[in-house]
Amino acid sequence: MSLPSCPKCHSEYTYEDGAQYVCPECAHEWNEADAAAASDDALEVKDANGAVLQDGDTV
Repeated sequence: MSLPSCPKCHSEYTYEDGAQYVCPECAHEWNEADAAAASDDALEVKDANGAVLQDGDTV
């Protein structure tokens, strides 16, 4: 089973503590519902034609 990376510092060394995930590097704690909500809130920027822009794109 693969645990999610920390949403705050992106560390891969997370562990489970009951129903919570914990990051030992930044001490951030979150639960699985928080992780799912955070992925739904990802910023998506589009140009005038509706194409999704990525970091480094020029318009």
